[in-house]
Amino acid sequence: MEERLVSFRPRAVLVVLGIILSAVAIIAFLLLAWRVITWILIALFLSLALNPAVEYFERRGLGRAFASILVFLLALVAFAGLVALLIPPLINQVEDFVDAVPGFVEDLTAGRGPFGFLQEDYQIVDKVQEAIEDQGAGGILGVTNASLAVARGVASFVVGVVTIAFLTIFMLLEGPRMLARFRDSLPETMKPRWDRVGGDIYRTVGGYVGGNLAISLIAGVSSAIVFFALGSEYAIALAVVVALLDLIPLAGATLAAVIVSTVAFIELGWVKGVIVVGFFVLYQQLENHILQPVIYGRTVQLSPLTVLIAILIGAELVGILGALAAIPVAGIVQAIFREIARWRRESIVAPGVDVVMPDEP
Repeated sequence: MEERLVSFRPRAVLVVLGIILSAVAIIAFLLLAWRVITWILIALFLSLALNPAVEYFERRGLGRAFASILVFLLALVAFAGLVALLIPPLINQVEDFVDAVPGFVEDLTAGRGPFGFLQEDYQIVDKVQEAIEDQGAGGILGVTNASLAVARGVASFVVGVVTIAFLTIFMLLEGPRMLARFRDSLPETMKPRWDRVGGDIYRTVGGYVGGNLAISLIAGVSSAIVFFALGSEYAIALAVVVALLDLIPLAGATLAAVIVSTVAFIELGWVKGVIVVGFFVLYQQLENHILQPVIYGRTVQLSPLTVLIAILIGAELVGILGALAAIPVAGIVQAIFREIARWRRESIVAPGVDVVMPDEP
């Protein structure tokens, strides 16, 4: 059998090793700086959502700096007003719900209430108690030191909020200037392509962020109206849960419906619980077939299958943040590939055009 000797040039080996080491270094950097990268992405989305308002005031004669600060302050005041309006009743309702949990557990243990059959037929409470005795509450919940975890979470949240606020205001102030400098550095032939891709990305991300916030607000307000009408004592708390989870495309509304409907069955009984389920079924149809197409249709322009695939991949890679960012990222990728396809079409010579080949050396 004939043997073949395969040789590699040292330069090729070094290039391959350099690519591998560069990829490992980039991955390690992303893992180490992931929290900061998350803050930057959130600030970027917020600045894109606020930028239309900044441009509105600019068209009214205000300078970029003054318009950016004004819009940021208005958004901050609106957020503070919303917090002041919702937090006191939210805290009271959460405390009331926590106080009522032992009664719910007692009914479940005794086999009473809407979910009493879980104990009578399946002995769910007994199995949970056995698991707690074997592993402890921390083992069941995956928490070993709850107080330390909460303290770290609160500190990280405060630092993150302050950092995101400063990043947002600086992006509003310096973003257009940085993009203009980058555009000026491009060749003249590339500037029209950059303008098209940049415009598509801006409309996609800005439209998605603003639309997502609007849809979540509609979901929370409509849910609060239904809960108040049914006489729920936790209407505001449940509405906040719906609004927050509805920020997650597709899966968030369903998850919110399951959680809130379960609470409604426990608190309000079977009849009103069924009404809550019916409301969420109808609302999700309204959101999926009217609100989202109207709000996203002119900006994101993605098919439902593409949206679902993007959300699944984003959630698998990054979790909730990945699910939130999946649609704008998919829209950005689509805008880039659309421009690449256009460039390829333009580079194809039309039939019937004579092509002059260069002389061979």
